[in-house]
Amino acid sequence: MEEARTDLGRILKQQRVSLPLTLRELSSMAGVSASHLGRIERGERFPSGSVLRRIAGPLGFEEDELFTLAGYLSPQQHPSLAESRAQYGGRGDLDPYVARVLAQEPIDVQRAVIGILSILNSIAKTAKKEKES
Repeated sequence: MEEARTDLGRILKQQRVSLPLTLRELSSMAGVSASHLGRIERGERFPSGSVLRRIAGPLGFEEDELFTLAGYLSPQQHPSLAESRAQYGGRGDLDPYVARVLAQEPIDVQRAVIGILSILNSIAKTAKKEKES
């Protein structure tokens, strides 16, 4: 459970940063305290269903997608997670083959891949900004 907490927290933080939103902005949009959101991002707390519902929209997630990432829904209940999340951080389509393969993987693998894709997306954005400067 500890690893799932940390993985979900990293994914949420990476998504927030890639938008870009501060904790205070997300807090204001979602009606959840910034300190609680920070603890979730650091893996110190695991979000309730209510908190997931509140942060899904502002972070650009579908509710069922976020519930699947958090482990509240099994991949079988949401088999097209990868396909429904064709855009990570709002940029770049996921190759359809990769989306289908990812949808077949266990939720922990999906979480890891989404986290890695989000990090790579953030790195690419930063590199592009530096190149343009």
